[in-house]
This record gives sequence, structure tokens and C-alpha cells, in this order.
Amino acid sequence: MQRKNISIFISRIAISLALLAMTPTAHAQLKIFRMEKDSIPLFRGFSVSFDLVGPAKLMLSDHGEIEGGLRINLHDQWFPVVEIGVGKANHENDEVTEITYKTTAPYFRLGIDLNLLKNKHQSNRLFAGIRYAFTSYKVDITRKDLVDPVWQYMTDFGEEGIKCNMHWFEVVFGIDAKIFGPMHLGWNVRYKRRIAHKEGDIGLSWYVPGFGINDQDTFGADFRVIIDI
Repeated sequence: MQRKNISIFISRIAISLALLAMTPTAHAQLKIFRMEKDSIPLFRGFSVSFDLVGPAKLMLSDHGEIEGGLRINLHDQWFPVVEIGVGKANHENDEVTEITYKTTAPYFRLGIDLNLLKNKHQSNRLFAGIRYAFTSYKVDITRKDLVDPVWQYMTDFGEEGIKCNMHWFEVVFGIDAKIFGPMHLGWNVRYKRRIAHKEGDIGLSWYVPGFGINDQDTFGADFRVIIDI
């Protein structure tokens, strides 16, 4: 019940931010949604980033991601973002079901970050942002050494290439700290909420590329190397 209340609260925050961004009167009333006027040009370049948490998960567990991102800098204030990755899972010998679950597929995110710091032109940044994400993937589910209920002999059960997809949104909060030259390190946390999904006949996927362990909502975290260009 507590987690459900948290999910509803965060979902309302995300919807409110989106409505504020789209409402003309909000731009006139709230300074945070106006582009500051100074001598700094609108286009300030772009950056590429690579997440280190996903590959570490792949090495240390049975699922994880390899992900990169492209971020455009508009006046050091607004940052349109595209993130692309590949998620992979090879979950074997579940203690309860003894089912093996495998999938490998790309995923995509599109969104925008807002620099919350008052001095937006300094090298360090504090971000809040939103994302729309999507993945289309195929799942292999198998279970070995299952006793046939009729003939009582050992058999395998499963299905390969089950077609699934999922749409979800994310609320992101993070820090971007300059290390030296064009190199930054970034930390962020993400709340992920499922919008729509299509599963196979066998049931819910155990893992969804880019989203994580399948549930209605979940939390995640990234640690990124960021290079300004």
C-alpha cells in the first residue's frame, strides 16, 4: 500500500511538470520554465554519455544493460536527451519455478532534463527530467525435467521467440559534476512507471530490457561518464 501511494504521488508530479511545460500561462508565471536572457548563446553544444552500472550488473548478475546517450545543451538550462541501449537477461534455475528465462533486445528513451541550479552556466549541474521509453523484445522460456501429468515421463516445457513490448515513462533526478576538461561524471536515480505492455501467452516477462525486473513500477540508478563536445 505504501509503495502504491508513492507511485501515485510521483506519477502526479510527472503529470504536473508536463502540464506546466505545455501551458502558456505557466511560462509567464514561473521563471523556472523560461529561458534566461543573457549573452550566452542558445546552442551550447552536445555531450555523449555511457552508463557503467548496467555493464557491471551484466558481469555480476544474470541481467543488465549496455547503454549510451546523446544530450543537447540549450543555454545550459534545457537538455533534450536520447538514450539507446541493449538489455540482456539469462535467468536460470529459479528456485520456485525452475524456469529459464532469456532475452536480448534494444530499448529507446526520449526526454528532456532541466538544470535546477540558479547559476546555470557553471560546470556542475543539478538535473530533473522526464523520459518516454519503449522496447520490443522476444523471450525464450523453458523448464527442463518436467513430469508429464498424463504419461508420467520426464519432458521439457517452454516456448521460444515470444513477442512482447512495453511503453513506460521515467522521472529522473541527477547530478553532473565536471572532473577535468570535457569529462564529467553523472549520478542519477529514476522512477519508472509502466504505461502499456504486451506479453506472451505464457505470462509476464521476468525482465524487460531497459525497464528491469517486470512490475508496474520500479526504481533504478545510473552512474555515467559524460563527454562534452
